[in-house]
Amino acid sequence: MAEPIRIVIADDHPLFREGVFHSLSSEPDLAVVGQAESGEEALRLAVELLPDVVLLDIGMPGWGGLATVEKLSRACPVAKVVMLTVFDDEDKLIAAFRGGARGYVLKGLPARDLAHIVRLVAAGEEYVSPKLAATMLRELTGKRPQDPLSELSEREREILSLVAEGLTNREIAERVHLAEKTVKHHMTNILGKLRVRSRVEAALLASRQKPQK
Repeated sequence: MAEPIRIVIADDHPLFREGVFHSLSSEPDLAVVGQAESGEEALRLAVELLPDVVLLDIGMPGWGGLATVEKLSRACPVAKVVMLTVFDDEDKLIAAFRGGARGYVLKGLPARDLAHIVRLVAAGEEYVSPKLAATMLRELTGKRPQDPLSELSEREREILSLVAEGLTNREIAERVHLAEKTVKHHMTNILGKLRVRSRVEAALLASRQKPQK
């Protein structure tokens, strides 16, 4: 049996933190190995415990989530950070990803959905809550040519369309009959050509270019 995904929860509200702890701990493939109530404590636990995923509240006292994600990404790059927030704020969303976050979700989503997002991020994917995707899209499309996909090859466009559908690299490889390593190589080229940092940003650009029905 595979090792469980190791998680640190960082939030200054004990009741919320305990609720997340109990919901994730009920999943057999997830293990909460530490809890923090400040950014400083979250960084210390990440360096000490080397978790796979850190769930990080954006509004904590002290450093705050945005400062913490930058420090954590530098000090412990093995830990993938998912921001938890009540803020539907474009600036915070963009700042979080620029700081190294791999996910950005609004608090209050069902426990099953949060567990799914943890698994996605631990597997190397990125995630943005659908309600927040449009704000990131506006930021991205405002800084690029009208057709940012024009430099992509036909194969790269095909792969990007599947990314936009939410498929992982492994699922894409099975769909287009390529090795997963080859799909990863194509993704590297796609990100470089589109001048984006993550597959989330690339997928949003691809969605923006779909013809309206």
